[in-house]
Amino acid sequence: MKKHIPNFITCLNLFSGCVALYFIFQNELVYAAYLVGLAAVFDFLDGMLARVLGAYSEIGKQLDSLADVISFGVVPGAMMFMLMNRAEGDMTSEQALLPFAGFIITVFSALRLAKFNIDTRQTTSFIGLPTPACAIFVSSLPLILAFSQPFLTDIILNQLVLLAVTLILSLLLVAELPLFALKFTNLTWADNSVRFIFVGLSVILLALLNFAAIPLIIVLYIVLSIFKKQTA
Repeated sequence: MKKHIPNFITCLNLFSGCVALYFIFQNELVYAAYLVGLAAVFDFLDGMLARVLGAYSEIGKQLDSLADVISFGVVPGAMMFMLMNRAEGDMTSEQALLPFAGFIITVFSALRLAKFNIDTRQTTSFIGLPTPACAIFVSSLPLILAFSQPFLTDIILNQLVLLAVTLILSLLLVAELPLFALKFTNLTWADNSVRFIFVGLSVILLALLNFAAIPLIIVLYIVLSIFKKQTA
């Protein structure tokens, strides 16, 4: 029975992504963003439970990627499409096609997940931005629009800004960029100093900036990973 528990949690990840898509179709991006967060929690739990229970399986590995491509690939792509569609008000016929660029995130997320499944270097760390981190970045944008300072609206709801975010995130997904994983094998400072610093600064940023902190936390994650690589 225990070998099925991680797969059940993975299915909850997938279910959360499917419901998030429903809310995106209803233009309820805030609810969709919350569901992406829930999917990320399930994605963390399934891996943790697989390690604790020793319940690794090939079907679990494949199911995890299939769930992730929906929750952290299709969902952020559709969300970016809706944000670009909402931006700029009246659009020319050429601009009306631009929102479809949001699905570039979906394509590169699928490439990222395919690479992850065959890349033996990514057992204890990551090469390229993990798809949950990309999805959380995109999902933070409607939350910032709803709950943060109004001046950020004009910055976010700009098609060129959203296009730049889309392209940068897509490239980071498949970049040969080593990034640390938030997996604590022990609690010593020597082995986990970067992780402790990241968690501490993330908590401070969230306390100060609320949802507006999330994109900064993703940037902090990348910067600390580069710093860790250079000092290793």
